Amino acid sequence: MAEVYCSPMQQTEISVETPGKQIMLDITPDVQKFVRSTGIKEGICHLFCLHTTAGLTINENADPAVRRDIIMELGKIAPFANGYSHLEGNADAHIKSTLVGCSETLIISNGRPILGTWQSVFFCEFDGPRTRRVWIEVMGE
Repeated sequence: MAEVYCSPMQQTEISVETPGKQIMLDITPDVQKFVRSTGIKEGICHLFCLHTTAGLTINENADPAVRRDIIMELGKIAPFANGYSHLEGNADAHIKSTLVGCSETLIISNGRPILGTWQSVFFCEFDGPRTRRVWIEVMGE
């Protein structure tokens, strides 16, 4: 019978305060801090957004115009007022969340999450301002 190896797993939840209606906030430092605190050197870090009008993405962190452009183009795809049936008035935010997605997975190597030179992890708010939650789970050895 094959030996089964169970990797250590650690989880946390971070709170994200979003100051605007639609904004992308860099949460990379929070992710890096938690990964370091686990002591896991090699593994996987999974992030999950607990909201239907927000999301997570990995994109460029060097030029803030990239974030503005992403928000602008998502607004063209799903404009705020477009005759939606959803009664809460935030149907566009639900659509944007679906397009961006609610989770990301990072590889951990040498105790840190691997990202490209210009990459960061962004929390994408589409219906703020609000207090939001992101679940982080790290598995490895």
